[in-house]
Amino acid sequence: MYNKRSASAFQILVAALTAVGLMVFQLVAGNVYAQKISKLEIEQGRNMLRNVKSEFMKNYYDPTFHGMEIEERFKLADERMKNAESNGQLFGIIAQVLLDLNDSHTAFVPPMRASRVEYGWQMKAVGGDCYVSAVKPGSDAEAKGLTVGDKVLSIDRRQVDRSKIWLANYLYYMLRPQPGMALVVQKPDGRQQQLVIQAKVREGKKVLESDFDYRNLMLDAQEEDRLNRHRFYEPSDDVLIWKMPQFDLSKDEVDNRIGKFRNRKALILDLRGNPGGYVDTLERLAGYFFTRDVKIADFRGRKEMKPSIAKGHDEKAFKGQLIVLVDGESSSASELFARVIQLEKRGTVIGDRSAGMVMRSRYYPLQLGVVNAIFFGINVTDADLIMTDGKSLEHVGVTPDELLLPTPEDMATNRDPVLAHAASLVGIKLDPKSAGALFPLEWRSR
Repeated sequence: MYNKRSASAFQILVAALTAVGLMVFQLVAGNVYAQKISKLEIEQGRNMLRNVKSEFMKNYYDPTFHGMEIEERFKLADERMKNAESNGQLFGIIAQVLLDLNDSHTAFVPPMRASRVEYGWQMKAVGGDCYVSAVKPGSDAEAKGLTVGDKVLSIDRRQVDRSKIWLANYLYYMLRPQPGMALVVQKPDGRQQQLVIQAKVREGKKVLESDFDYRNLMLDAQEEDRLNRHRFYEPSDDVLIWKMPQFDLSKDEVDNRIGKFRNRKALILDLRGNPGGYVDTLERLAGYFFTRDVKIADFRGRKEMKPSIAKGHDEKAFKGQLIVLVDGESSSASELFARVIQLEKRGTVIGDRSAGMVMRSRYYPLQLGVVNAIFFGINVTDADLIMTDGKSLEHVGVTPDELLLPTPEDMATNRDPVLAHAASLVGIKLDPKSAGALFPLEWRSR
């Protein structure tokens, strides 16, 4: 969750990644893109490490660093970098120091790559396991026989479960993209299958040189807006279903969305897959469900901070029935919202246990050089959040009032029993197949 309204590279990371689990995947092994690096590149990596250390040591919320011998960790990392053989290894060494904290909102953001890698499939947590949640038509993943509902057992011989999804996405999409990966999956009928899937690599430019390059950049931005738009379904005049992709709305935009359902009898707020977002958005939205001010959480950090408060809206508040849907990809602000609704007994939370990624953080952009600058950064947790029951949600998540999970067969046939059940609670007849068709997953068109 972000402590100010500013876009960051880490926002892209959080949107792509889910649950926390850090120690099994080690990030310093070689990769297939590796090329022998020069002494200059090694020195650049060591300078990155020093800059990351400086911002981290100054700003991390816990001055004891969870009891870690932090100076020794950074010193050891610096020594390891002297023998690194690729930029991937350099970045992995920096990343590992921060990952060892086991903190969901503190991470190294490496220099952005000019190329974009797409593996053609996505995964999500269901219960304690990891399942294929989408396969892109026309991809190598589809051609090799990967299907939605397959249980992912390992990626490149690394075991995968709910706790490893965050790190797997971080490794393959941000830290060290690969031209392919080897999977072991279990089909819904119990059969295991080994697949080697090739990625689609779109080469880009590090330096924009023409109007055509800038046009492509603008088209990419428009594509992001399309994929992350808020979607709505009105099954009746009395009920609205809101598929909320992230907490990214301004106060005025929140007010506008509230107008869509303020006078209705029921709202189903679908926060499944929602990675969180801004504190301002959370506080503004939550306030509309109460006629009085409600404390969301206390911030615990190096200095005293004011608590997060949702200011009630009296006669403008929504007073109808509220159902909140969450899953293993719901994290940060979406978890805080769901838990406040539970603690205040304002509505019903249905679905899977949420991700347990609930801290407040800030992104610090960094760079080496001026003319041919290298841009990178670090996301640093500046506060833990303590709910009104005295507990933190970090590594715990929100346990729904009604635990309801899709089966592999549900996923394979695009059925959504969770949304269908929520609809039944507000008097709407919606079968799982129809519910699964309401908000289809959309892929990049470029």
